[in-house]
Amino acid sequence: MNLSELLAACPSLGTWYTAFVRFLFPLLAGAVLWRAVCSLLRAPHSPETWGQLSLPNGASAPLTHWENILGRGRSADVRLGYPSVSRQHAALCRGEDGQWTLYDLNSKGGVLLNGERVEGSAPVKLGDAIELGGVPLIFLPQTVAEREEQDQQRRAERPASMWPSFLWLTVFQLLACTQLMIAAGAEGSPAVPLAFLGLTAVMWLYAVALRLSRCVGFEMETLAFFLSTLSLCVTASSAPGSLFKQLLAVILGLGLFLTLGIFLRDLGRVQRNRWTMAALAIALLAATLVLGNRKYGAVNWISIGPLSLQPSELAKICYIFAGSATLERLFHRRNLTLFIVLTGVCIGLLGLMSDFGTAAIFFVTFLVIAYLRSGDFATLSLICGGAVFGAGIILKFKPYILSRFASWGHAWENASTGGYQQTRTMSAAASGGLLGVGGGRGWLHRVPAADTDLVFGMLCEEWGLLVALLAIGAVITLAFFTVRACRVGRSSFYTIAACAAGSLLVFQTSLNVFGSVDILPLTGVTFPFVSNGGSAMMSAWGLLAFLKATDTREHASFAIRREKFR
Repeated sequence: MNLSELLAACPSLGTWYTAFVRFLFPLLAGAVLWRAVCSLLRAPHSPETWGQLSLPNGASAPLTHWENILGRGRSADVRLGYPSVSRQHAALCRGEDGQWTLYDLNSKGGVLLNGERVEGSAPVKLGDAIELGGVPLIFLPQTVAEREEQDQQRRAERPASMWPSFLWLTVFQLLACTQLMIAAGAEGSPAVPLAFLGLTAVMWLYAVALRLSRCVGFEMETLAFFLSTLSLCVTASSAPGSLFKQLLAVILGLGLFLTLGIFLRDLGRVQRNRWTMAALAIALLAATLVLGNRKYGAVNWISIGPLSLQPSELAKICYIFAGSATLERLFHRRNLTLFIVLTGVCIGLLGLMSDFGTAAIFFVTFLVIAYLRSGDFATLSLICGGAVFGAGIILKFKPYILSRFASWGHAWENASTGGYQQTRTMSAAASGGLLGVGGGRGWLHRVPAADTDLVFGMLCEEWGLLVALLAIGAVITLAFFTVRACRVGRSSFYTIAACAAGSLLVFQTSLNVFGSVDILPLTGVTFPFVSNGGSAMMSAWGLLAFLKATDTREHASFAIRREKFR
Protein backbone atom coordinates (compact mmCIF):
# COMPACT_ATOMS: atom_id res chain seq x y z
CA MET A 1 0.00 0.00 0.00
CA ASN A 2 1.52 3.36 -1.04
CA LEU A 3 1.18 6.63 0.85
CA SER A 4 -1.83 7.86 -1.16
CA GLU A 5 -3.75 4.65 -0.51
CA LEU A 6 -2.87 4.74 3.18
CA LEU A 7 -4.13 8.31 3.51
CA ALA A 8 -7.32 7.44 1.61
CA ALA A 9 -7.96 4.55 3.97
CA CYS A 10 -7.21 6.65 7.06
CA PRO A 11 -7.84 10.36 6.30
CA SER A 12 -7.03 11.50 9.83
CA LEU A 13 -3.53 10.04 9.65
CA GLY A 14 -2.19 12.96 7.64
CA THR A 15 -3.70 15.47 10.05
CA TRP A 16 -2.18 13.74 13.05
CA TYR A 17 1.20 13.47 11.33
CA THR A 18 1.23 17.20 10.49
CA ALA A 19 0.22 18.12 14.02
CA PHE A 20 3.07 16.01 15.43
CA VAL A 21 5.92 17.01 13.09
CA ARG A 22 5.11 20.72 13.42
CA PHE A 23 6.62 20.48 16.89
CA LEU A 24 9.54 18.36 15.71
CA PHE A 25 10.79 20.58 12.88
CA PRO A 26 12.07 23.51 15.02
CA LEU A 27 13.65 21.02 17.44
CA LEU A 28 15.40 19.18 14.62
CA ALA A 29 16.48 22.44 13.00
CA GLY A 30 17.89 23.60 16.33
CA ALA A 31 19.74 20.29 16.76
CA VAL A 32 21.21 20.60 13.25
CA LEU A 33 22.45 24.13 13.84
CA TRP A 34 23.49 23.90 17.49
CA ARG A 35 26.66 21.88 17.01
CA ALA A 36 27.74 23.78 13.89
CA VAL A 37 27.04 27.21 15.39
CA CYS A 38 28.80 26.41 18.67
CA SER A 39 31.83 25.04 16.84
CA LEU A 40 32.07 28.12 14.63
CA LEU A 41 31.52 30.72 17.34
CA ARG A 42 33.71 29.04 19.96
CA ALA A 43 36.64 28.40 17.63
CA PRO A 44 39.57 30.09 19.43
CA HIS A 45 41.57 30.61 16.23
CA SER A 46 45.02 30.98 17.75
CA PRO A 47 47.17 33.11 15.44
CA GLU A 48 49.81 31.37 13.39
CA THR A 49 53.35 32.64 13.85
CA TRP A 50 55.50 32.82 10.73
CA GLY A 51 58.54 34.48 12.27
CA GLN A 52 59.50 37.14 14.79
CA LEU A 53 61.30 40.44 15.19
CA SER A 54 63.80 40.86 18.00
CA LEU A 55 63.19 44.24 19.71
CA PRO A 56 65.79 46.56 21.28
CA ASN A 57 64.62 45.69 24.82
CA GLY A 58 65.34 41.99 24.28
CA ALA A 59 61.69 40.99 23.76
CA SER A 60 60.34 39.60 20.50
CA ALA A 61 57.29 40.50 18.40
CA PRO A 62 55.68 37.59 16.51
CA LEU A 63 54.70 37.93 12.86
CA THR A 64 51.22 36.41 12.82
CA HIS A 65 50.27 37.15 9.21
CA TRP A 66 51.75 36.83 5.76
CA GLU A 67 51.46 40.62 5.58
CA ASN A 68 52.44 42.69 8.63
CA ILE A 69 52.32 46.45 9.18
CA LEU A 70 55.15 47.76 11.39
CA GLY A 71 54.52 51.09 13.08
CA ARG A 72 53.39 53.14 16.04
CA GLY A 73 49.68 53.19 15.22
CA ARG A 74 47.07 51.06 16.96
CA SER A 75 46.21 49.26 13.73
CA ALA A 76 49.81 48.10 13.24
CA ASP A 77 50.41 44.36 13.46
CA VAL A 78 53.73 44.98 15.21
CA ARG A 79 53.42 48.10 17.39
CA LEU A 80 56.63 49.98 18.11
CA GLY A 81 56.09 52.67 20.73
CA TYR A 82 58.89 54.99 19.67
CA PRO A 83 58.26 58.62 18.63
CA SER A 84 60.68 58.29 15.70
CA VAL A 85 58.55 55.51 14.18
CA SER A 86 55.66 56.50 11.91
CA ARG A 87 52.13 55.23 12.52
CA GLN A 88 52.46 52.98 9.47
CA HIS A 89 56.19 52.89 8.94
CA ALA A 90 56.89 49.70 6.99
CA ALA A 91 55.40 46.39 5.92
CA LEU A 92 56.92 42.92 6.05
CA CYS A 93 55.22 40.54 3.63
CA ARG A 94 55.63 36.85 2.90
CA GLY A 95 55.24 35.53 -0.64
CA GLU A 96 53.83 32.21 -1.80
CA ASP A 97 57.40 30.94 -2.20
CA GLY A 98 58.12 31.65 1.46
CA GLN A 99 60.36 34.64 0.68
CA TRP A 100 59.89 37.85 2.67
CA THR A 101 59.88 41.44 1.35
CA LEU A 102 60.27 44.68 3.31
CA TYR A 103 58.35 47.77 2.12
CA ASP A 104 58.86 51.41 3.12
CA LEU A 105 55.40 52.99 3.50
CA ASN A 106 56.63 56.53 2.76
CA SER A 107 57.88 56.87 6.32
CA LYS A 108 59.55 60.06 7.55
CA GLY A 109 62.39 58.29 9.38
CA GLY A 110 63.16 55.88 6.56
CA VAL A 111 63.84 52.13 6.56
CA LEU A 112 67.29 50.54 6.65
CA LEU A 113 68.07 46.92 5.81
CA ASN A 114 71.53 45.78 6.90
CA GLY A 115 72.58 49.43 7.01
CA GLU A 116 71.34 50.29 3.51
CA ARG A 117 68.30 52.47 2.88
CA VAL A 118 65.28 50.70 1.38
CA GLU A 119 63.89 52.46 -1.66
CA GLY A 120 60.39 51.05 -2.19
CA SER A 121 60.99 47.40 -1.28
CA ALA A 122 63.80 44.91 -0.67
CA PRO A 123 64.03 41.13 -0.02
CA VAL A 124 64.66 40.05 3.58
CA LYS A 125 66.43 36.93 4.86
CA LEU A 126 66.73 35.35 8.28
CA GLY A 127 69.10 37.22 10.55
CA ASP A 128 68.87 40.48 8.61
CA ALA A 129 69.01 43.72 10.59
CA ILE A 130 66.10 46.12 10.05
CA GLU A 131 66.08 49.69 11.29
CA LEU A 132 62.89 51.79 11.43
CA GLY A 133 63.40 55.43 12.36
CA GLY A 134 66.58 54.53 14.22
CA VAL A 135 64.94 51.58 16.05
CA PRO A 136 66.97 48.37 15.42
CA LEU A 137 65.20 45.05 14.81
CA ILE A 138 66.45 41.56 13.92
CA PHE A 139 64.41 39.26 11.66
CA LEU A 140 64.38 35.77 13.21
CA PRO A 141 62.48 32.48 12.75
CA GLN A 142 60.46 30.73 15.43
CA THR A 143 62.32 28.54 17.82
CA VAL A 144 61.65 24.80 17.72
CA ALA A 145 59.96 24.96 21.13
CA GLU A 146 57.66 27.80 20.05
CA ARG A 147 56.71 25.95 16.89
CA GLU A 148 55.90 22.75 18.79
CA GLU A 149 53.82 24.71 21.32
CA GLN A 150 51.88 26.38 18.51
CA ASP A 151 51.26 23.08 16.72
CA GLN A 152 50.01 21.51 19.94
CA GLN A 153 47.68 24.43 20.59
CA ARG A 154 46.29 24.28 17.06
CA ARG A 155 45.65 20.55 17.34
CA ALA A 156 43.56 21.28 20.43
CA GLU A 157 41.38 23.59 18.31
CA ARG A 158 40.26 20.75 16.06
CA PRO A 159 36.81 21.52 14.60
CA ALA A 160 33.85 19.59 15.96
CA SER A 161 32.63 16.55 14.04
CA MET A 162 29.46 17.25 12.09
CA TRP A 163 28.12 13.68 11.95
CA PRO A 164 25.39 14.33 14.56
CA SER A 165 24.21 17.43 12.68
CA PHE A 166 24.19 15.53 9.39
CA LEU A 167 22.15 12.77 11.02
CA TRP A 168 19.56 15.19 12.39
CA LEU A 169 19.43 17.00 9.06
CA THR A 170 18.74 13.70 7.31
CA VAL A 171 15.83 13.08 9.69
CA PHE A 172 14.58 16.62 9.00
CA GLN A 173 14.73 15.96 5.25
CA LEU A 174 12.89 12.64 5.58
CA LEU A 175 10.08 14.08 7.71
CA ALA A 176 9.81 17.20 5.52
CA CYS A 177 9.55 15.08 2.37
CA THR A 178 6.82 12.95 3.95
CA GLN A 179 4.96 16.06 5.11
CA LEU A 180 5.02 17.57 1.62
CA MET A 181 3.76 14.34 0.06
CA ILE A 182 0.93 14.13 2.60
CA ALA A 183 -0.04 17.75 1.94
CA ALA A 184 -0.08 17.14 -1.83
CA GLY A 185 -2.26 14.05 -1.47
CA ALA A 186 -3.21 12.38 -4.73
CA GLU A 187 -1.52 15.20 -6.67
CA GLY A 188 1.83 14.43 -5.07
CA SER A 189 4.70 14.32 -7.52
CA PRO A 190 7.43 11.64 -7.41
CA ALA A 191 9.87 14.50 -7.98
CA VAL A 192 9.55 15.45 -4.30
CA PRO A 193 11.02 12.27 -2.75
CA LEU A 194 13.56 11.93 -5.57
CA ALA A 195 14.80 15.50 -5.09
CA PHE A 196 15.13 15.12 -1.32
CA LEU A 197 16.84 11.76 -1.76
CA GLY A 198 19.27 13.39 -4.20
CA LEU A 199 20.10 16.19 -1.76
CA THR A 200 20.63 13.74 1.09
CA ALA A 201 22.90 11.59 -1.07
CA VAL A 202 24.97 14.59 -2.21
CA MET A 203 25.29 15.81 1.36
CA TRP A 204 26.54 12.47 2.70
CA LEU A 205 28.84 11.84 -0.25
CA TYR A 206 30.45 15.21 0.38
CA ALA A 207 30.86 14.49 4.10
CA VAL A 208 32.34 11.03 3.52
CA ALA A 209 34.76 12.34 0.87
CA LEU A 210 36.05 15.02 3.22
CA ARG A 211 36.33 12.61 6.12
CA LEU A 212 38.39 10.23 4.01
CA SER A 213 40.75 13.13 3.40
CA ARG A 214 40.97 13.59 7.21
CA CYS A 215 38.93 16.78 7.21
CA VAL A 216 36.29 17.32 9.89
CA GLY A 217 35.62 21.06 9.80
CA PHE A 218 32.61 21.47 7.56
CA GLU A 219 30.31 23.47 9.81
CA MET A 220 29.74 26.10 7.10
CA GLU A 221 28.65 23.47 4.64
CA THR A 222 26.26 22.05 7.26
CA LEU A 223 24.56 25.44 7.54
CA ALA A 224 24.44 25.72 3.75
CA PHE A 225 22.92 22.24 3.37
CA PHE A 226 20.28 23.10 5.99
CA LEU A 227 19.32 26.28 4.13
CA SER A 228 19.34 24.39 0.82
CA THR A 229 16.93 21.86 2.36
CA LEU A 230 14.56 24.72 3.17
CA SER A 231 14.93 25.84 -0.45
CA LEU A 232 13.70 22.45 -1.66
CA CYS A 233 10.84 22.67 0.85
CA VAL A 234 9.54 25.98 -0.47
CA THR A 235 10.12 24.92 -4.08
CA ALA A 236 8.10 21.72 -3.51
CA SER A 237 5.20 23.86 -2.24
CA SER A 238 5.31 26.55 -4.90
CA ALA A 239 6.80 24.94 -8.03
CA PRO A 240 7.21 21.14 -7.79
CA GLY A 241 8.19 21.04 -11.45
CA SER A 242 11.33 23.06 -10.64
CA LEU A 243 12.60 20.70 -7.94
CA PHE A 244 15.13 18.94 -10.13
CA LYS A 245 16.40 22.29 -11.44
CA GLN A 246 16.87 23.49 -7.88
CA LEU A 247 18.64 20.27 -6.90
CA LEU A 248 20.91 20.66 -9.91
CA ALA A 249 21.62 24.23 -8.83
CA VAL A 250 22.67 22.96 -5.37
CA ILE A 251 25.01 20.41 -6.99
CA LEU A 252 26.48 23.00 -9.37
CA GLY A 253 26.82 25.45 -6.47
CA LEU A 254 28.67 22.85 -4.43
CA GLY A 255 30.93 22.23 -7.42
CA LEU A 256 31.60 25.97 -7.71
CA PHE A 257 32.34 26.09 -3.98
CA LEU A 258 34.90 23.28 -4.30
CA THR A 259 36.49 24.70 -7.44
CA LEU A 260 36.81 28.21 -6.06
CA GLY A 261 38.04 26.83 -2.73
CA ILE A 262 40.86 24.97 -4.48
CA PHE A 263 41.65 28.00 -6.64
CA LEU A 264 41.92 30.29 -3.60
CA ARG A 265 44.59 28.09 -2.04
CA ASP A 266 47.22 29.63 -4.34
CA LEU A 267 47.45 33.34 -3.54
CA GLY A 268 49.80 34.04 -6.44
CA ARG A 269 47.35 32.51 -8.89
CA VAL A 270 44.57 34.58 -7.35
CA GLN A 271 46.50 37.81 -7.89
CA ARG A 272 47.25 36.96 -11.51
CA ASN A 273 43.55 36.49 -12.30
CA ARG A 274 42.00 39.42 -10.42
CA TRP A 275 41.49 41.64 -13.45
CA THR A 276 40.31 38.73 -15.54
CA MET A 277 37.52 38.36 -12.98
CA ALA A 278 36.85 42.10 -13.17
CA ALA A 279 36.43 41.84 -16.94
CA LEU A 280 34.16 38.83 -16.47
CA ALA A 281 31.95 40.76 -14.02
CA ILE A 282 31.51 43.57 -16.54
CA ALA A 283 30.93 41.11 -19.39
CA LEU A 284 28.21 39.27 -17.46
CA LEU A 285 26.34 42.49 -16.69
CA ALA A 286 26.79 43.89 -20.19
CA ALA A 287 25.53 40.66 -21.75
CA THR A 288 22.45 40.84 -19.52
CA LEU A 289 21.78 44.42 -20.59
CA VAL A 290 21.98 43.47 -24.28
CA LEU A 291 20.39 40.01 -24.26
CA GLY A 292 18.31 40.04 -21.09
CA ASN A 293 14.55 39.80 -20.69
CA ARG A 294 12.52 42.19 -18.57
CA LYS A 295 10.99 40.54 -15.52
CA TYR A 296 9.24 42.38 -12.69
CA GLY A 297 10.44 45.68 -14.16
CA ALA A 298 14.14 44.79 -14.38
CA VAL A 299 16.23 43.42 -17.23
CA ASN A 300 18.17 40.81 -15.26
CA TRP A 301 17.42 37.42 -16.87
CA ILE A 302 18.83 35.70 -19.94
CA SER A 303 16.75 32.85 -21.33
CA ILE A 304 18.42 29.96 -23.14
CA GLY A 305 15.69 27.59 -24.26
CA PRO A 306 13.89 26.29 -21.15
CA LEU A 307 16.65 27.58 -18.85
CA SER A 308 16.95 31.05 -17.35
CA LEU A 309 20.14 32.58 -15.98
CA GLN A 310 20.64 35.66 -13.82
CA PRO A 311 24.25 36.69 -14.59
CA SER A 312 24.28 39.45 -11.95
CA GLU A 313 24.33 36.74 -9.27
CA LEU A 314 27.55 35.26 -10.63
CA ALA A 315 28.95 38.76 -11.18
CA LYS A 316 28.90 39.22 -7.38
CA ILE A 317 31.56 36.51 -7.03
CA CYS A 318 33.72 38.04 -9.78
CA TYR A 319 33.34 41.52 -8.29
CA ILE A 320 34.51 40.47 -4.81
CA PHE A 321 37.34 38.46 -6.32
CA ALA A 322 38.54 41.50 -8.29
CA GLY A 323 38.04 43.99 -5.46
CA SER A 324 40.10 42.15 -2.85
CA ALA A 325 43.86 42.66 -2.82
CA THR A 326 46.97 41.65 -0.93
CA LEU A 327 48.67 44.18 1.30
CA GLU A 328 51.49 45.19 -1.06
CA ARG A 329 48.90 46.14 -3.69
CA LEU A 330 47.04 48.30 -1.18
CA PHE A 331 50.04 50.64 -1.03
CA HIS A 332 49.31 51.90 -4.54
CA ARG A 333 46.35 54.25 -4.66
CA ARG A 334 46.03 53.55 -8.39
CA ASN A 335 44.65 50.09 -7.60
CA LEU A 336 41.91 51.57 -5.40
CA THR A 337 41.06 54.04 -8.16
CA LEU A 338 40.71 51.21 -10.68
CA PHE A 339 38.44 49.39 -8.25
CA ILE A 340 36.26 52.49 -7.92
CA VAL A 341 36.02 52.64 -11.73
CA LEU A 342 35.04 48.94 -11.80
CA THR A 343 32.35 49.62 -9.22
CA GLY A 344 31.01 52.58 -11.17
CA VAL A 345 30.76 50.52 -14.35
CA CYS A 346 29.00 47.61 -12.59
CA ILE A 347 26.51 49.80 -10.75
CA GLY A 348 25.93 51.86 -13.89
CA LEU A 349 25.06 48.74 -15.87
CA LEU A 350 22.73 47.57 -13.09
CA GLY A 351 21.08 50.99 -13.13
CA LEU A 352 20.46 50.72 -16.87
CA MET A 353 18.96 47.28 -16.20
CA SER A 354 16.70 48.85 -13.50
CA ASP A 355 17.99 46.22 -11.06
CA PHE A 356 18.36 48.58 -8.12
CA GLY A 357 18.20 45.89 -5.46
CA THR A 358 21.36 44.27 -6.82
CA ALA A 359 22.90 47.72 -7.34
CA ALA A 360 22.38 48.46 -3.63
CA ILE A 361 24.07 45.15 -2.75
CA PHE A 362 27.04 45.99 -4.98
CA PHE A 363 27.33 49.43 -3.41
CA VAL A 364 27.31 48.16 0.19
CA THR A 365 29.86 45.51 -0.76
CA PHE A 366 31.97 48.25 -2.33
CA LEU A 367 31.88 50.28 0.90
CA VAL A 368 33.12 47.29 2.88
CA ILE A 369 35.95 46.56 0.45
CA ALA A 370 36.92 50.22 0.04
CA TYR A 371 37.12 50.78 3.78
CA LEU A 372 39.17 47.64 4.35
CA ARG A 373 41.50 48.68 1.52
CA SER A 374 41.89 52.33 2.54
CA GLY A 375 40.61 52.76 6.11
CA ASP A 376 39.67 56.30 5.08
CA PHE A 377 36.26 57.49 6.30
CA ALA A 378 36.66 60.84 4.51
CA THR A 379 37.04 59.13 1.14
CA LEU A 380 34.04 56.90 1.81
CA SER A 381 31.93 59.91 2.83
CA LEU A 382 32.79 61.58 -0.47
CA ILE A 383 31.89 58.41 -2.35
CA CYS A 384 28.56 58.12 -0.51
CA GLY A 385 27.79 61.75 -1.38
CA GLY A 386 28.52 61.00 -5.01
CA ALA A 387 26.28 57.93 -4.86
CA VAL A 388 23.38 59.98 -3.48
CA PHE A 389 23.90 62.54 -6.23
CA GLY A 390 23.96 59.77 -8.84
CA ALA A 391 20.75 58.28 -7.43
CA GLY A 392 19.10 61.70 -7.67
CA ILE A 393 20.11 62.00 -11.34
CA ILE A 394 18.66 58.56 -12.08
CA LEU A 395 15.36 59.44 -10.40
CA LYS A 396 15.21 62.66 -12.41
CA PHE A 397 15.49 60.84 -15.72
CA LYS A 398 13.53 57.77 -14.60
CA PRO A 399 10.85 59.16 -12.24
CA TYR A 400 8.78 55.98 -12.52
CA ILE A 401 11.34 54.23 -10.32
CA LEU A 402 10.23 56.30 -7.34
CA SER A 403 6.71 54.94 -7.70
CA ARG A 404 8.00 51.49 -6.79
CA PHE A 405 8.77 52.74 -3.29
CA ALA A 406 5.60 54.79 -2.88
CA SER A 407 3.89 52.08 -0.83
CA TRP A 408 6.88 51.53 1.47
CA GLY A 409 5.63 51.86 5.03
CA HIS A 410 2.05 52.14 3.79
CA ALA A 411 1.43 48.61 2.57
CA TRP A 412 -1.90 48.21 4.37
CA GLU A 413 -3.14 51.49 2.95
CA ASN A 414 -2.40 50.13 -0.54
CA ALA A 415 -3.29 46.50 0.08
CA SER A 416 -4.78 46.00 -3.37
CA THR A 417 -2.12 47.89 -5.33
CA GLY A 418 1.49 48.62 -4.38
CA GLY A 419 1.31 46.81 -1.04
CA TYR A 420 -0.37 43.67 -2.39
CA GLN A 421 2.61 41.36 -1.93
CA GLN A 422 3.70 42.65 1.48
CA THR A 423 0.23 42.53 3.03
CA ARG A 424 -0.30 38.94 1.83
CA THR A 425 3.14 38.00 3.15
CA MET A 426 2.49 39.48 6.58
CA SER A 427 -0.93 37.81 6.77
CA ALA A 428 0.50 34.43 5.82
CA ALA A 429 3.39 34.79 8.26
CA ALA A 430 1.00 35.68 11.07
CA SER A 431 -1.20 32.68 10.31
CA GLY A 432 1.82 30.37 10.58
CA GLY A 433 2.62 31.32 14.16
CA LEU A 434 5.64 29.79 15.86
CA LEU A 435 5.27 26.30 14.35
CA GLY A 436 3.68 26.89 10.95
CA VAL A 437 0.62 25.32 9.36
CA GLY A 438 2.67 22.49 7.86
CA GLY A 439 4.76 22.15 4.73
CA GLY A 440 2.65 22.33 1.58
CA ARG A 441 -0.46 23.52 3.44
CA GLY A 442 -0.02 27.26 3.00
CA TRP A 443 -1.55 29.64 0.47
CA LEU A 444 1.12 32.31 0.04
CA HIS A 445 2.73 30.33 -2.80
CA ARG A 446 -0.13 31.55 -5.01
CA VAL A 447 1.20 35.12 -4.71
CA PRO A 448 3.80 36.08 -7.38
CA ALA A 449 7.45 35.76 -6.24
CA ALA A 450 6.40 33.98 -3.03
CA ASP A 451 9.29 31.51 -3.26
CA THR A 452 11.90 34.15 -4.16
CA ASP A 453 11.41 37.74 -2.95
CA LEU A 454 8.80 36.77 -0.32
CA VAL A 455 10.29 33.45 0.75
CA PHE A 456 10.59 34.56 4.38
CA GLY A 457 6.80 34.73 4.48
CA MET A 458 6.55 31.19 3.10
CA LEU A 459 8.96 29.91 5.75
CA CYS A 460 6.95 31.57 8.50
CA GLU A 461 3.62 30.35 7.16
CA GLU A 462 4.43 26.70 6.45
CA TRP A 463 7.41 25.94 8.70
CA GLY A 464 6.91 28.46 11.48
CA LEU A 465 8.60 31.58 12.79
CA LEU A 466 11.09 29.51 14.79
CA VAL A 467 12.47 27.74 11.72
CA ALA A 468 12.52 31.04 9.78
CA LEU A 469 14.52 32.72 12.54
CA LEU A 470 16.93 29.78 12.64
CA ALA A 471 17.48 30.25 8.90
CA ILE A 472 18.36 33.91 9.50
CA GLY A 473 20.59 32.88 12.41
CA ALA A 474 22.52 30.51 10.14
CA VAL A 475 23.45 33.39 7.81
CA ILE A 476 24.36 35.67 10.73
CA THR A 477 26.54 32.92 12.21
CA LEU A 478 28.55 32.75 9.00
CA ALA A 479 29.18 36.50 9.23
CA PHE A 480 30.21 36.36 12.91
CA PHE A 481 32.61 33.52 12.21
CA THR A 482 34.15 35.51 9.37
CA VAL A 483 34.79 38.51 11.61
CA ARG A 484 36.49 36.34 14.22
CA ALA A 485 38.51 34.34 11.71
CA CYS A 486 39.73 37.43 9.87
CA ARG A 487 41.52 38.67 12.97
CA VAL A 488 44.10 35.96 12.42
CA GLY A 489 43.84 35.89 8.63
CA ARG A 490 46.98 35.08 6.72
CA SER A 491 46.54 37.56 3.89
CA SER A 492 44.55 40.77 3.45
CA PHE A 493 43.06 39.23 0.29
CA TYR A 494 41.29 36.50 2.28
CA THR A 495 40.26 39.00 4.95
CA ILE A 496 38.80 41.52 2.50
CA ALA A 497 37.09 38.89 0.34
CA ALA A 498 35.54 37.08 3.32
CA CYS A 499 34.30 40.29 4.97
CA ALA A 500 32.83 41.45 1.66
CA ALA A 501 31.11 38.10 1.03
CA GLY A 502 29.81 37.91 4.60
CA SER A 503 28.51 41.48 4.45
CA LEU A 504 26.83 40.77 1.12
CA LEU A 505 25.05 37.68 2.49
CA VAL A 506 23.82 39.53 5.59
CA PHE A 507 22.73 42.65 3.69
CA GLN A 508 20.94 40.59 1.05
CA THR A 509 19.16 38.58 3.75
CA SER A 510 18.12 41.81 5.47
CA LEU A 511 16.70 43.26 2.25
CA ASN A 512 14.75 40.07 1.59
CA VAL A 513 13.36 39.63 5.12
CA PHE A 514 12.62 43.26 5.95
CA GLY A 515 11.38 44.00 2.45
CA SER A 516 8.81 41.21 2.58
CA VAL A 517 7.28 42.60 5.80
CA ASP A 518 7.41 46.28 4.70
CA ILE A 519 10.17 47.39 7.09
CA LEU A 520 12.36 48.12 4.06
CA PRO A 521 11.32 48.65 0.42
CA LEU A 522 10.70 45.46 -1.52
CA THR A 523 13.74 45.39 -3.79
CA GLY A 524 13.37 41.95 -5.36
CA VAL A 525 16.51 40.31 -3.95
CA THR A 526 16.66 36.70 -2.82
CA PHE A 527 17.27 34.99 0.52
CA PRO A 528 20.72 33.34 0.16
CA PHE A 529 20.49 29.55 -0.20
CA VAL A 530 16.73 29.53 0.51
CA SER A 531 14.97 31.30 -2.36
CA ASN A 532 14.00 29.27 -5.41
CA GLY A 533 16.40 30.06 -8.23
CA GLY A 534 19.41 28.36 -9.73
CA SER A 535 21.62 31.42 -10.24
CA ALA A 536 21.02 32.66 -6.71
CA MET A 537 21.80 29.23 -5.26
CA MET A 538 25.07 28.93 -7.18
CA SER A 539 26.05 32.46 -6.18
CA ALA A 540 25.46 31.73 -2.48
CA TRP A 541 27.64 28.61 -2.58
CA GLY A 542 30.34 30.52 -4.46
CA LEU A 543 30.36 33.30 -1.87
CA LEU A 544 30.70 30.66 0.84
CA ALA A 545 34.10 29.72 -0.63
CA PHE A 546 35.47 33.15 0.34
CA LEU A 547 34.35 32.59 3.93
CA LYS A 548 35.83 29.10 3.92
CA ALA A 549 39.20 30.44 2.81
CA THR A 550 39.59 32.22 6.15
CA ASP A 551 39.28 28.99 8.14
CA THR A 552 42.85 27.98 8.94
CA ARG A 553 42.06 25.61 11.82
CA GLU A 554 43.77 22.26 11.90
CA HIS A 555 41.84 19.67 9.84
CA ALA A 556 39.35 22.26 8.61
CA SER A 557 38.24 21.31 5.10
CA PHE A 558 39.55 23.54 2.35
CA ALA A 559 41.67 25.52 4.77
CA ILE A 560 44.67 27.02 3.05
CA ARG A 561 47.40 24.45 3.01
CA ARG A 562 49.40 24.20 6.19
CA GLU A 563 52.87 25.68 5.77
CA LYS A 564 55.92 26.06 7.96
CA PHE A 565 58.02 29.17 8.24
CA ARG A 566 60.86 29.30 5.71
